[in-house]
Amino acid sequence: MEEMNIKGCAHLGDAVYELYIREKIIYKTPNLARLHKLNTNLVNAAYQRDLLEFLEPYLNENEKEIVRRGRNIPSSSARRINQSLHRIATGFEALIGHLYLYNKERLDEIFRIADEKINADML
Repeated sequence: MEEMNIKGCAHLGDAVYELYIREKIIYKTPNLARLHKLNTNLVNAAYQRDLLEFLEPYLNENEKEIVRRGRNIPSSSARRINQSLHRIATGFEALIGHLYLYNKERLDEIFRIADEKINADML
């Protein structure tokens, strides 16, 4: 398989992470308003930054490099209020997308580690 570029990994990682969160929260409540609130609390740039900070001690050097490369993707939108925050979240998404494509076992491990924070933050 051809190596996916870092932008493609970030694009895919955004969808993979959102699906992961949606799959987790559907068991929390049947209430659609509550589901939406849980989802928006856990799928946003600020939360992804916090989650990446939580995960950083568990990342290897290659994974940290993927995050760094993802952070350095230039943003095409001048409307972004907080460019720095968006870039960090893009680094997180790049990591998730890369692991999804090339190392699903490691992605599962990263999500298991992340569950500690995510589950606590869903309460």
